[in-house]
This record gives sequence, structure tokens and C-alpha cells, in this order.
Amino acid sequence: MKLKHATVLMGALALGLSTQSNAAEHHTAQALEHSGMATAHGQDGHADQLLKHAEEGLKHAEAAEKEHAESHKHMTEAIDHLKQAIDHAKKDHADVATKHAEEAMVHMRKSIPQ
Repeated sequence: MKLKHATVLMGALALGLSTQSNAAEHHTAQALEHSGMATAHGQDGHADQLLKHAEEGLKHAEAAEKEHAESHKHMTEAIDHLKQAIDHAKKDHADVATKHAEEAMVHMRKSIPQ
């Protein structure tokens, strides 16, 4: 049940962010969406799905990092946390991986220009 709520929430957030024309914000929205899915799957104990979404989120976070000059620090932190989420998911540590995916989302949100 958590997964359905998280999916709807993350979809709405991604839609809101993706309507902006800036490519960096598009990548940030995609990174947030995939990190949210990783978190939801982690909360349900699905390390394999967490891994899939964290890896996809990482691709978008790295692309956004290149485009976010003033917010580089937060996106770099988000990337570090996604890499740690991936490492822990590969070890089937869904709880630790989930915390890193959640922390990645915090930094991604902070990287969005106001």
C-alpha cells in the first residue's frame, strides 16, 4: 500500500517539476521520482527494485549535477547517497539503502533553484 501512495505522490511531484523548461530541473525531477520509488520499494523490503530505481535516479542526478552550477554541492551529496543506496541494496540491506535514498531526496530538493 505504501508503494501506491508513494508512486502517486512522486508522480505528482515529477509532473510539477518537469513542466519547467530547464533541463537541469527535468533531470532533478526524474532523479527525485526514481529516488522516491527506490525509497518506497525499500520500505517494502524490495532491494532489487530499490536498486533499479536508485541506479536510474543516479543517472539523472549526475546529469543534473553537471547543469546545476550554484546547487552543485547538494546534487553531489545526493549522488553520494544514491551510490550508497545502490551498494546497500546489492547487499540486500533494504533498511540502510532506504535511508540513503531518502537522504538523497533531501539534497535533490535543496538543489532546486527557488
